[in-house]
Amino acid sequence: MHEDDFHAPAVAALRADLALALRAAAHHGLAEGICNHFSVELPDGSDRFLLNPRGLLWSEIHADDIVLVANDGRKLAGRHEVESTAMFIHAAVHRLGKACVLHTHMPYATALTLTAGRGLDTALSQNAMRFHGRVAVDAHYNGLALDDAEGERIARAMGGADVAFLANHGVIVCGEKLSHAYDDLYFLERACLHQVLAQSTGQPLAPVAEPLARHVGEQTRGERLQSELFFEALRRTL
Repeated sequence: MHEDDFHAPAVAALRADLALALRAAAHHGLAEGICNHFSVELPDGSDRFLLNPRGLLWSEIHADDIVLVANDGRKLAGRHEVESTAMFIHAAVHRLGKACVLHTHMPYATALTLTAGRGLDTALSQNAMRFHGRVAVDAHYNGLALDDAEGERIARAMGGADVAFLANHGVIVCGEKLSHAYDDLYFLERACLHQVLAQSTGQPLAPVAEPLARHVGEQTRGERLQSELFFEALRRTL
């Protein structure tokens, strides 16, 4: 039954999209060795999700490398193994009702988790403003997520946010569709890059007023065709 589901056309398309997002992240310099994970829930309400496997570089992953897992950690289909920390973090965040969960240690976003502020100033750059009101910060680092309790703690710290900065660790970006989540991941790293570069000048920063940051965030979220066009451009080129 699980193998039949795994090869169903809708799931095969999701596997292809997930593999594309992983290759795109490698192309954009957001990967870290064979670590970190992207996942997407099946749209049937079955508490199962697709996940990249253990041991493969993101740049080499294709649709037939993706694995299907249950929310309790069991691998249901796929020819590769699953890395344990992926299950503890991703299963917990999916239980929040998040369809797509992208977890990375991408350089500039992770750099901001090492600062006293722990994350992005969403009133600073135009790219940052798209995340205004959508970001949570988990200010407590407890080591590797090697059990259910740590995964659940991270999920609770996220609350209803789409983006979480995990202190001394990395980030999680969630979305309803892979194209939307990947677009946010890409622009989150760009926004963090701009903030780190601005901070490196040593000059005072100049964020905009909160109402303007909120307005720009609403403008960006109201125009998701751009996210989908970006994802299709990546499909053509990668």
